[in-house]
Order: sequence, then structure tokens, then C-alpha cells
Amino acid sequence: VYWEYVEKARRFVREKGESFLGQGSEPNSALARVKQYGIVREADYPGLVDGRTAHDHDALFREYREFLRDIAARKAWDETYAIAGIRAILDKHLGRPPARIDVDGRSLTPLEYLEALGLVPDDYVAFISFMSLPFYTLGEFRVPDNWWHSRDYHNLPLYEFSLALLRALRRGFTATLAVDFSEPGYSGLNDLAMVPTFDIPSPYIDQSSREYRFTNGASTDDHAVHCVGYLESAEPGNWFLIKDSWENAWWGRHEGYFFYQDDFIRLKCLMFMCHKDAVKEVLDKFPAAE
Repeated sequence: VYWEYVEKARRFVREKGESFLGQGSEPNSALARVKQYGIVREADYPGLVDGRTAHDHDALFREYREFLRDIAARKAWDETYAIAGIRAILDKHLGRPPARIDVDGRSLTPLEYLEALGLVPDDYVAFISFMSLPFYTLGEFRVPDNWWHSRDYHNLPLYEFSLALLRALRRGFTATLAVDFSEPGYSGLNDLAMVPTFDIPSPYIDQSSREYRFTNGASTDDHAVHCVGYLESAEPGNWFLIKDSWENAWWGRHEGYFFYQDDFIRLKCLMFMCHKDAVKEVLDKFPAAE
């Protein structure tokens, strides 16, 4: 999170203010920051200062945004000055990340620890399903949280998009989903996300109805969640077990979890990301990079 805020500010300065500022990002940005800066354990850097026990970045972000807006107003596009100021704000609210950590008696940088873990950020791939791009090509996920305009998203027809997610889970992998959770069928009290018939009956959920809702703004990229399990069912369809950090995930009986119906995935899951080994058949359908 610390380094994501730094890189978001860097792009804002380089683009002379023409870059989206928000608290959120797409899941693949976390992997980009891990690849760039490395990784540490939570015990090494909890990001909590002044006795805080939970994260609330509203005050941090207000100060962050005001600083960058002031730079834009003055057209003071000095990157070194801007990053120094942003890091001072982040250090105040999160603390400064460690340059080295102790691991079993060894002093390692975050990048050295990443190598020791064997985690390879490039092994993860993201998928979308939109008619605005040719299928089986890579393109941009056009939402504000893709603030750096990444074009590393694999575009699949809806049927194959849904099947690829299910296959990944069958193989024991998990996946990160970008979803629209500001929906009438999203009920924290019932631990349930489904598409009510007054929205659209199940047989009418297809590529066009999905695209229509994204194009007119009815489907938005609200939140990232972690899909950790599934249940295959002929009627009323498959179910997906979702680990969710948002407040409403604690309203029901299964604290921190939701059950997503297959219809909700097909209509309102805008992106998923998983390990490349989970989706080998699908990746083979994309042209090899030159």
C-alpha cells in the first residue's frame, strides 16, 4: 500500500495531473509493487502507528490528495520534491517501511526476501470479458482503479471467462475477483450475492446484457474479493465461497465470507486474477508475445 501510493503520486506528477487519484487499485498493481519493491511480513511492517489497531486511510488520503492537488494548482511538477512530500505523509500515517528484515538470523532486503520465498509476480494473470475488445487478445480494463492503464488483461468470451474461473478452483487454486457489490442482490445479513429476477432473469444473462450494464454504468468496479472455494450444482447453479474484507461481510452468520451465485459471477464479476498454472488451456489460445 505504501509503495502503491508512491507510484500513484509519481504518475500523477509525470502526467501533469492527468492521472486518477483514489484509495483503490486493481489487484495486479499489488503484484507490480511486490516485483518492484519486494515483500515483508506483517510483523515486520504492520503499517499501524500511534497505538492504532486497525486501518483507516481516510485521513491519510485527504492529506495525500490535498498535497498533490496543491502541486497541480501551482504546476510544481518537480518529481523529487513531490515524492519526498508524499513519503513524509505516508511515514506519518503508516510508518516507514523497513530497508532490511531479519529472517532466521539472516538480514535480507524486501527484494531478497521475495526471492527467498519463491513468489514470482509474473506468474499471475488477469482476465476480463468485454465486447469492446477482440476476444483472445490483451487489452485495458477500463476502470478508474486501473490508474496506470494496464493493458495486461486477457479478454475472453463470457462462457470461457466463467469456465476458466471454475477450472482454476477445481484445480485447487484461488482467485482474486473485481466485483460490483453495490447491488440489491448483495446481502451481508444473508451472506449472499445473487441477481434478483427483477433485475434480469438468469436465462437472459449473456455477453450483451453484461456489456450493457458496464457501458451504462450500472456495473461498476467497486471492490476486490478473494474466491477460495466452490460448489458445483445443477440447480440453481454453481456457488462460490468468497473471502471479503468489507464491513458488510461481518453482518451475517459467516463472518468475513459471502456465497456468490453463478449468475452474480457472470453478470457482476468484471475481472479475475489467478496463477497461470490454473488456466493453461485458456492462455494457449492467446497469441504468444513477440
